[in-house]
Amino acid sequence: MQIKLTSVFVDDQDKALHFYTDVLGFIKKADVPVGEFKWLTVVSPEGPDDIELLLEPNDNPAAKAYQSALFAQGIPLQTFSVSDIQHEYERLSQRGVTFRMPPTPAGPVTIAMFEDTCGNIIQIMQPT
Repeated sequence: MQIKLTSVFVDDQDKALHFYTDVLGFIKKADVPVGEFKWLTVVSPEGPDDIELLLEPNDNPAAKAYQSALFAQGIPLQTFSVSDIQHEYERLSQRGVTFRMPPTPAGPVTIAMFEDTCGNIIQIMQPT
């Protein structure tokens, strides 16, 4: 069993695409119209390109409630691994990313958390 696709609920797919590609550096993989929304995925430039992040519209009331509750409680929706968390913190800060937590040791990892401009808190982590 392998993870092939995971979702992040977003309040605006175009804004999310900009943030996840132009700010974070992911690469657009799929952009397929599906009614008023899109099947919109991104992949990491560090590979593999068959593990996709779906930028999923939060149009469903349950999705909005879930996303809002996590955000209000300061709980990250997704965690991405990085090889140099201090470098990523500085790079993303220079791009205007709002961090909720700077790089902070947390047992066997160092973590940082930021807002993705689409209603989510994202965590990055680097193993120590």
